[in-house]
Amino acid sequence: MQSNFQHTQAAHCENGAIVNLLNSKGFEISEPMAFGLGSGIFFVYLPFIKVNHAPAISYRPLPGMIFNRMAKHLGIKVKRQKFKNPKKAQEALDENLKNNIVTGLLVGVYHLPYFPDEYRFHFNAHNIVVFGKENGRYLVSDPVFDYTVSLSEAELEKVRYAKGALAPNGHMYHPVHIPEKFDLAPAIKKAIHKTCRDMLAPVPIVGVKGMRMVAKAILKWHKKLGPVKANHNLVNMIRMQEEIGTGGGGFRFIYAAFLQEAGTYLQNDTLLNLSKELVEIGDKWRDFALEASRVVKKRSNTENVYQVLSDQLMQLADLEEAFFKKLKKAI
Repeated sequence: MQSNFQHTQAAHCENGAIVNLLNSKGFEISEPMAFGLGSGIFFVYLPFIKVNHAPAISYRPLPGMIFNRMAKHLGIKVKRQKFKNPKKAQEALDENLKNNIVTGLLVGVYHLPYFPDEYRFHFNAHNIVVFGKENGRYLVSDPVFDYTVSLSEAELEKVRYAKGALAPNGHMYHPVHIPEKFDLAPAIKKAIHKTCRDMLAPVPIVGVKGMRMVAKAILKWHKKLGPVKANHNLVNMIRMQEEIGTGGGGFRFIYAAFLQEAGTYLQNDTLLNLSKELVEIGDKWRDFALEASRVVKKRSNTENVYQVLSDQLMQLADLEEAFFKKLKKAI
């Protein structure tokens, strides 16, 4: 069982899964456009939830929401299933493959055998696409790799039923209806409005307010928890910002590419200019990550470095608040 599937590498797993699933249905879309139409750029600070023994920080909405939002904007229907029984999950996947239905899965990263050791950690919201089965092995398109891989039935079951936060529970999904025609203009505008509402939300833990809350927390981590625990929390934040398929800068560069594509499509020069501005903001996010990494590796000579990091993040919040207000007006 193997479909005529073309693998495309992406910066982020859910974006890549969207692109590969839709491409398998004959609908071509770029990764930035998929991300932007899914209102994927986000920020949330959840100190009451621990991921790898550190407060949860995310630069994107919950797993699956990017695809769901994009699908809603374009009129695409997506079928999602979860299974308590691993055997039922395998049977459902095998049935899809038997019918040449390329299928997306949510899995845990830690036990994926093809992942390098340095990238393995307990993260249960990784998206892969299964496009066939040969000699008892599943043919896998992992969007963050430039080549396809395969997994045994036991290996796939292990990652589909990874334990811990956001346990996937055999989650699988695929598009079941794609309209023949799209009008991207209203979809782009709705998606941008949604992103601006999220980033400017009057909620302490969300958007620019969430950034300010983390900026204050960095000082508390150092004073109350000590440098070892504070640095562990910083590592988790940097990993989510730079290594979890964000394309760098917490998805800022991917979203900037979306604004460039959207600005060209809508013939909106303001969006094109804002795209360039967001690239500059993304560079400042990377400067923040670089300074934080120096602290973690004990290579920083900066005095009062935790105060400096806090100030950098406060500045980023100010820049993004101004940016998303301008973006809201632009459309």
